[in-house]
Amino acid sequence: MSVSMSLVQGGAAGGAPQGASAILAAAAPYYQPPAVPQDVQPDRPIGYGAFGVVWAVTDPRDGRRVALKKLPNVFQSLVSSKRVFRELKMLCFFKHENVLSALDILQPPHLDFFQEIYVITELLQSDLHKIIVSPQHLSADHIKVFLYQILRGLKYLHSARILHRDIKPGNLLVNSNCVLKICDFGLARVEEPDQAKHMTQEVVTQYYRAPEILMGARHYSSAVDVWSVGCIFGELLGRRILFQAQNPVQQLELITELLGTPTMEDMRHACEGARTHMLRRAPKPPSFSVLYTLSSHATHEAVHLLCQMLVFDPDKRISVTDALAHPYLDEGRLRYHSCMCKCCFTTSAGMRQYTADFEPSAGQPFDDLWERKLTSVQQVKEEMHKFIAEQLQTGRVPLCINPQSAAFKSFASSTVAHPSELPTVASSMGMTAK
Repeated sequence: MSVSMSLVQGGAAGGAPQGASAILAAAAPYYQPPAVPQDVQPDRPIGYGAFGVVWAVTDPRDGRRVALKKLPNVFQSLVSSKRVFRELKMLCFFKHENVLSALDILQPPHLDFFQEIYVITELLQSDLHKIIVSPQHLSADHIKVFLYQILRGLKYLHSARILHRDIKPGNLLVNSNCVLKICDFGLARVEEPDQAKHMTQEVVTQYYRAPEILMGARHYSSAVDVWSVGCIFGELLGRRILFQAQNPVQQLELITELLGTPTMEDMRHACEGARTHMLRRAPKPPSFSVLYTLSSHATHEAVHLLCQMLVFDPDKRISVTDALAHPYLDEGRLRYHSCMCKCCFTTSAGMRQYTADFEPSAGQPFDDLWERKLTSVQQVKEEMHKFIAEQLQTGRVPLCINPQSAAFKSFASSTVAHPSELPTVASSMGMTAK
């Protein structure tokens, strides 16, 4: 597999030099940025969602192109402000090649004027959704390398006790060397060990939503992320969404057409209304053989792994660790570590030195105990302001927004997506979220 292949689409377009008119500026007085190359690309929006806007910009300190995520109106409610703080802490916590992390946070204004947060991350040229819908060839090797990296990053998250809860192709960034990073942790949270505690069902874009959530389960585990990866695996094989329905009930119908009608044991996590609905339907046998028709890449090994991910009962669904041990991913692992990763290296003699741990876990679980201590928006605001100030104490020149930028007005008016522009996140089987 050629590493520097032309799979990536949607990279930044060229443009006139920006020089001092770039959106980012050095906050330190008397700082003289390095000379700006004449082919600097213009700052421009590259994406937006329910909770933020992302622009491709130039870091004035080194001329590097980075992604600038703007989180506006952070302190409108206690729930939303704590969610943003959690995402910010996660981005600063992550240390993994296949998980996007914060490179920097912009210097905030005085606490009285603190309303928005700006986070700088690595800029990747595309995402898996753009690649899947593009006309470019997607080989079996590409699929294995992409799937390996998704699972590798997810193993790290799950080992830190983090559930992503919105794994989908658009949240899997890819660069020109096919290195993949999981992004967008706006819906992520720490595992809830107490099964008596209810968890929201308003998670995961519908096409990638696990059946236990569709059936109103009040508690769920990291298995919901594995189901989402299974849906993406099928989409990589067939170049189309595996379960593309217009509403959650129809979503469940498409799933049972493939998996067959679940048993009562398989539905033990579902709410009573969902079980009753399912039992009223005519029984359906499984039809796994249709998976072989997805494409010529749907080999016996591929379908075997896919079937272990797409299991109705979350307790019987394969774990990320076991999925990584599946023989289908052996070639993906070899290709990734032979020329794409940063954990292995090639010596001056041309010998490849491999790491002792191909799929590392997090050194410690992500701590969310601080959330329980924050009981007001003002408390969150003060703690977040303090947290950002602590992150900035690295000796590096801090950054701020440059209101003299030619693109400043456009950037300042950038807002999150309107509800009509977002994927459907309807409640499952008529249930309301807790």
